[in-house]
Amino acid sequence: MNLHGAKQRRAMESLQSAGPDLDRKYWVALALYAVLAVLVWLTMDPGSVVVWGRPVKLRLLPLIIIGGLALRTVLARQADKIRRGGGKDG
Repeated sequence: MNLHGAKQRRAMESLQSAGPDLDRKYWVALALYAVLAVLVWLTMDPGSVVVWGRPVKLRLLPLIIIGGLALRTVLARQADKIRRGGGKDG
């Protein structure tokens, strides 16, 4: 067996064994995003600021950013599942 083949096989085995670990990290990340969103909602002042002539609640700005990060996490997980060949089922 050549050295390159052994390295490739080791890399594939490490990717396959990382599946459950990545799944756990995914759910932990989403839970932390939810906790952060709740903390933002409870600690920020419900005041508003006028943007382009319309009032915008200040609480919404960090919630939109947290939501974007959560969406990016979900999309990254789906992309990883597709790369591994799991598709929608795995």
